[in-house]
Amino acid sequence: MNSIDNTMTEGNGSQLRFVRRAMVPERARPLAVDVIGAIWRRLFGGVFNTMLTLVSAFILVALVWPTFRFMIWDAVWDGASRVDCLEETLKRPVGACWPFVQAKFGQFIYGFYPEAERWRPNLVFLIGALLLAPLLVPGAPLKRINALLFFVVFPIVSFFLLVGGRFGLVHVETRVWGGLLITLVISFTGIVASMPLGILLALGRRSPLPAVRVVSVAIIEFWRGVPLITVLFFATYMLPFFLPPHWNVDALLRVLIGVTLFSGAYLAEVIRGGLQAIPRGQFEAAAAMGMGYWKVMGLIIMPQALKYVIPGLVNSFIALFKDTTLVLIVSIFDLLGQVRTSFSDPNWATPVTLFTGFAFAGIIYFVISFAMSRYALAMERRLSTDHRAT
Repeated sequence: MNSIDNTMTEGNGSQLRFVRRAMVPERARPLAVDVIGAIWRRLFGGVFNTMLTLVSAFILVALVWPTFRFMIWDAVWDGASRVDCLEETLKRPVGACWPFVQAKFGQFIYGFYPEAERWRPNLVFLIGALLLAPLLVPGAPLKRINALLFFVVFPIVSFFLLVGGRFGLVHVETRVWGGLLITLVISFTGIVASMPLGILLALGRRSPLPAVRVVSVAIIEFWRGVPLITVLFFATYMLPFFLPPHWNVDALLRVLIGVTLFSGAYLAEVIRGGLQAIPRGQFEAAAAMGMGYWKVMGLIIMPQALKYVIPGLVNSFIALFKDTTLVLIVSIFDLLGQVRTSFSDPNWATPVTLFTGFAFAGIIYFVISFAMSRYALAMERRLSTDHRAT
């Protein structure tokens, strides 16, 4: 258009017409985003931001640089004994002694599992990874079959593979298990078994039946009221006194039961928070359609509630994964327990052996926990159906 026709109306009803003959001036093209300038303004835009940036930089330099020097720059990468990780031998500052980790790697992963039978844990790791990968991919087909295989069939197959005693496999007692193997067994069993337990306890606490509600509340408050160390001690040393003399429950099984009950009580409260976030209209609409209680919960309410509490669930899973280190106090040597046990080997007694072992264990715990956290964040964003700005 070469003109803009604006019409205004006065109070007496007459119209005033204004016709613009000139074109609206062309606006200047938006400038490219000044990335460097934007970063500079955020870091040094004002006294407070400048001070915060300088303090943060100082902390990073004070922590990152020594860590980099110890882990990589001054680290020893080749060697056959403690002599190769001593400053007297290398004539320089010595960082992490990675040959120590290489020598003890099998112990860190499998514990004292027989070396000739370690193909069985490796097969369990491989099957678990192959079944877990499609579950993590949103568009993968046959999700139900895959979930059935991973959560039902895989634990049974893993039990027979790891324990043995059948199908021609040598029996391996659980007391020789250890390392990352026992850490994954306890955390996986705790997560998988405590999730349905937490759902049932959360539903029971919201049940209109007084007896069910009271029992659920009692279970939740009891297990949340005692520390995990007490649970492990009771399950390992006290529980056999309450069982018949001819009952011989495996120590690892007792720990798994205790961890499951303890974690299930915490998950129940997390899930209950998600249930309370569901509008009452969802329940009423489902009831108006004639749907039963369990169908309403399974198809309508629980999927929405679990979506709301993804951060809380993942936080509980990560805490459970890291709390497996407490089993060391009941003589079950997980990853951290095997690392601490390896320090007693005089062939690798150096001033840096202790820090190297803890650094290796810390890296494994961080990588797994960080991967769980980032995947949960991605799923939370994918399942988000609101239109709020992020």
